[in-house]
Amino acid sequence: MTNSNIDDYISKHQWSKPLQKLRTALLKTELVETVKWGMPVYTINNKNVVGLAGFKHHFGLWFYQGVFLKDEHHILRNAQEGKTKGMRHIKYNDEKEIDMKIIKSYVNEAIANAKLGKEIKPEKSKIKCPPIFEDFLNDNKKLKKKFDDYTPGRKKEFYEYIGSAKRESTQLKRLDECRSLIEKGSSPMDKYRK
Repeated sequence: MTNSNIDDYISKHQWSKPLQKLRTALLKTELVETVKWGMPVYTINNKNVVGLAGFKHHFGLWFYQGVFLKDEHHILRNAQEGKTKGMRHIKYNDEKEIDMKIIKSYVNEAIANAKLGKEIKPEKSKIKCPPIFEDFLNDNKKLKKKFDDYTPGRKKEFYEYIGSAKRESTQLKRLDECRSLIEKGSSPMDKYRK
């Protein structure tokens, strides 16, 4: 079964031939092909295993839990040292660099690891309520009651929005904006959700 979105993604890409070659290999496995973040992603039991992507100067495979791969050929890279925990990628600049035997080996190992449940779970960041926002809510009981009904994720949006302001004048301006948002039952990130 093919996915027309992925067909389009690959056919219109400057790296279409090598991307199709990699895709064909991935489709021969038990992985399920889907689209996430606008690119082909291959999953097993609804867990992301490997992604396929092309860019202006390179293309490659992204292993979501690549940190667990043995990497006997030393071809895996961490895209963001110090930030990325589990994901590793193989980056190609030319189709001739692709060794299908190695790809199959890495993909099969990634599938086996996924079946075993090997994964690095993202750390849940704890963001505290900025004192200025806490005081603001305590001084406005109606708003506090409405705010208390928000989900933890939406509360975090407010904490980050207020807390990221460096100047007190900016924080005060944002408190005013937050008042309006809470009264409407909205949050700072709602404008990006539409």
